[in-house]
Amino acid sequence: MKKYFLFDLDGTITDTGEGIMKSAQYALTAFGFPQQTEAQLRRFVGPPLQGSFETFYGLSPVDAARAVEKYRERYRDKGVFESPLYPGMAGFLERLRGNAVLCLATSKPLVFARQILSLRGVEEYFTCLSGAELDGARTDKAEVIAYARELLENPPKEQMVMVGDRRQDVLGAKAQGVESIGVLYGYSDPGELWEAGATHLVSSVEELEALCFSLL
Repeated sequence: MKKYFLFDLDGTITDTGEGIMKSAQYALTAFGFPQQTEAQLRRFVGPPLQGSFETFYGLSPVDAARAVEKYRERYRDKGVFESPLYPGMAGFLERLRGNAVLCLATSKPLVFARQILSLRGVEEYFTCLSGAELDGARTDKAEVIAYARELLENPPKEQMVMVGDRRQDVLGAKAQGVESIGVLYGYSDPGELWEAGATHLVSSVEELEALCFSLL
C-alpha cells in the first residue's frame, strides 16, 4: 500500500514544454546556434539544464552555466507563465491529497516550481516541496527524492512512489529504492520509461488517478 506520492512537475503536473523550449532556444541563439527543431528542444524538458547544454551542444561546464543564466533571463519573465496544468490534474490532486500525502520532487529550481504551483492554484495540495537550488545544488533526481524523504521524516520506502515522465524520474526512484509510475503523456521518448524500468506506466491523467487510488 502507498501513502506517499512524489510528483515531478514538468511534463507530469504541468505542460511546461513551451516555456522551457522557447527559453532554451533563447539561450542557444545567444551562443550562436541556429533555430532548433521541436524534437531537439523537447530534450530540455525534465533533465537538469546544465547537463543538457553540455551533453547535447558540447558546451564546457563554464559555458553551460552561462547558458543556464541566459535561459533564465527569458524564463523568469515569460517561461514560468507558459505552464498550464494538464487537463484534470487539479481535481485529481485534490482528491488524492484527501487520501495520501503528496510531495513535489522536481529538478527545477524551487523558486520557479513554487511560483508555478501557486499560479495554477495547487500548491496547497502538497505537504512538502523538494527541488533544486539556483546555484545548481540538488538537481540529480535521486538527491531530490532523498531530500523529499527527509522532509517527510523518512517514511518506509515501500509506502512511497515516484510519479514522473522522464527516465531521470525512474532512475532516481530506483536509486532510492522507491517504486515509480511513468506517465506517457509527458515528454519522454518512445520506450524511454519502459527501458528505464518504470514499475507502472499510464497514458493519461485519468489512468494515473485510477492507478494511484488502486495503490492506496
